[in-house]
Amino acid sequence: MKKVFLVACCWVLVTGISAQTVTQRLQKAFTAFEKDEQLKHAISSLYVIDAKTGKVVFDQNSQIGLAPASTQKIITAVTAFELLGKDYRYKTELGYTGNIKTDTLQGNLYIKASGDPAFGSWRYANATDSAIKRKWAVALNKTGIRIVTGILTGNYNDYSHKSIPDGWIWQDIGNYYGAPADILNWKENQFDIELQSGSEVGSEVKILGSNLNYFNELKAAPKGTGDNAYAYIYQGMKNPLIAGTIPVDEKSFKISVSDPDAVTNAFLELSISLGIKSDRVHKSVFVSPNNFSLLDMNPKNYSVITIHYSPSLDSIIYWFNKKSINLYGEALIKTFAYEKQGFGSTDSGISIVKKFWKGKGIDKDELNIYDGSGLSPQNRVTTHAQVEILKYAKTKDWFPYFYDALPEYNGMKMKSGTIRDVKGFCGYHKATNGKEYIFSFLVNNYNGKTSGVVNKMYKVLDELK
Repeated sequence: MKKVFLVACCWVLVTGISAQTVTQRLQKAFTAFEKDEQLKHAISSLYVIDAKTGKVVFDQNSQIGLAPASTQKIITAVTAFELLGKDYRYKTELGYTGNIKTDTLQGNLYIKASGDPAFGSWRYANATDSAIKRKWAVALNKTGIRIVTGILTGNYNDYSHKSIPDGWIWQDIGNYYGAPADILNWKENQFDIELQSGSEVGSEVKILGSNLNYFNELKAAPKGTGDNAYAYIYQGMKNPLIAGTIPVDEKSFKISVSDPDAVTNAFLELSISLGIKSDRVHKSVFVSPNNFSLLDMNPKNYSVITIHYSPSLDSIIYWFNKKSINLYGEALIKTFAYEKQGFGSTDSGISIVKKFWKGKGIDKDELNIYDGSGLSPQNRVTTHAQVEILKYAKTKDWFPYFYDALPEYNGMKMKSGTIRDVKGFCGYHKATNGKEYIFSFLVNNYNGKTSGVVNKMYKVLDELK
């Protein structure tokens, strides 16, 4: 019995020393990190817990709200799994109002959308623009409709017309990662622009094959400088601006920009693909907000021709986190409000998120958020809240899908986040000794290159290995 007792005591002692050693190593590494010249004016927060016991392994500034950048996506993703379910699918209906006489529809074609961010996306075989156009054309053809006396309309007023969240900056909203989310999204609300640069640094850059009249302030930069071109576009802007640089000697350099009129373009493309003759110009539906009040945008009764179902939520979350697609986060936030209240808006969706996590014991002020993606520099989130949410996710049956969607950096499963002078990582790691950890690491207001901060953050996180 004495031997058994002695072995047990030694085991407890070794386990305690091991845990203490991890904490001590983290403290030493974090202290060195904060003293680095690149962090001279920065503020950092690191919070680590034991994934199995919930015991705090390391805590530095875990209650200080910091800009989380795209690490905020884990909050939106986990909330979506809980509120919507992993098998949730958006549906977009094609229908009509009025009556069909012979081959003529005496009424309107009607699209009832629900905010599907994957509608027309190239990421899913059954959701591409060509697949949807083909399916809808076949379905419409079966109705026998050849002529429409009305127009192609939709339920545009079921979503707030404020498609861009508060706090987003102009440099972001014109580019693909700043694409606004609406009730009807199309091709992820972005398109490509082709550029051509000369052979001299500082020379003008040509914009090739565009139907838009841009103010062009693009210049050629030295080789290897990459894509530093930014589009400044907003809804209704007649002459968008493109400024910045691309490398010299580029014959076909493509950049992706946001489409501020994706709803209009979706209706135009779909009306053309459906091959319907009409005595009204389809484009007039969405050219001016003044036309909205003149149309029956949300009829009480309509006949459904066909329904497009989006990929399941777990598939959407996969790309949302793997490729950090901001559009998906903004769509999900509005979906929470649309499903619960019948009207999609960012503000209502955020209120629902805060209320949900307050019910799980997280102070709503730890989630001082303004969007669903983390793009807004106004967002402030604590590392404590992020770790608590990650811990909660680990207890759910849908967790394997969430875990699979997390990228891998530095040999760890974690979501990264980057906006100007902000870098973050949060996720899970299993050490070589079998210990499992959940962590969140945020840094705000560093100076110098992001790559330098990343390598230094990795060095701290390596202590969990």
